[in-house]
Amino acid sequence: LTAEALEAVPDAFDERLHLARPHPGQLQTAANLRKLLAGSPAVHASSHGRVQDAYALRCMPQVHGASRDAVAYVRGVLETELNAVTDNPLVFAETDAPTAVNARGDERGAAAGAILSGGNFHGQPLALALDFLGIALAELANISERRTERLVNPALSGGLPAFLIADGGLNDGFMVVQYTAAALVSENKVLAHPASVDSIPTSAGQEDHVSMGTTAARHAREILENAQTVLAIELLCACQGVDLRGCVPGPRTALAHRLLRERVPALTEDRPFDGDIAAALDLVRGGVLLSALAD
Repeated sequence: LTAEALEAVPDAFDERLHLARPHPGQLQTAANLRKLLAGSPAVHASSHGRVQDAYALRCMPQVHGASRDAVAYVRGVLETELNAVTDNPLVFAETDAPTAVNARGDERGAAAGAILSGGNFHGQPLALALDFLGIALAELANISERRTERLVNPALSGGLPAFLIADGGLNDGFMVVQYTAAALVSENKVLAHPASVDSIPTSAGQEDHVSMGTTAARHAREILENAQTVLAIELLCACQGVDLRGCVPGPRTALAHRLLRERVPALTEDRPFDGDIAAALDLVRGGVLLSALAD
């Protein structure tokens, strides 16, 4: 919807371009964008004459795709962890013991059962992954806020009214909504500082290196919630931009536009935005939007 409101150049999503740098997430994101923008005269028949767009539009496959790949990595780590044994010590029956090899390289029979103390409890794999997750989600919010800025800024929007309000002056339009997105993005930059690079010894120096994975998990969740709100704000601004542009969206983006407009009317004069943001956030966080467009 943002691409349509800003009359983006669809060449940036051409499959040939992405096959030349075939990161899985990049390929998937570009394919999603082509699917969502199929049949859209707002981008495929625009006559603005630009050769290319700013990065926030042109590089969506590369940036969104990198975050998609990061989430896939994190999912793999979590699945391994959910199927792992992290107690200490671990008790092994005789049948669990591998064939032992002595110093001369001679194989011996299976050893007797054992009680082994080790470090499977250490949270480093999760801590690193969850820090990575926070960074990946923060980047989705970063680029989303930059697109929102382009929508509200008359110097960047290609002819849309300042702050996406037709009757400016007494009305601030979406100016302060972009402030909210910017504030959340800035907060995410603090939260995205990796917790896993920190450690503090406890237990009289026995536990001398810890992962801080709980902090990484908590920060990742806060970043996720902030990023969802930033995306909800972009959805509000993108639909307003499409309305003000007077463009005809594609079939799939029109469905997304309709889902929002069933809950949030177009802005004609200033009103409190808390309800608007909450309604858009429900579409994003509750999966309604994704489910409607995923077929």
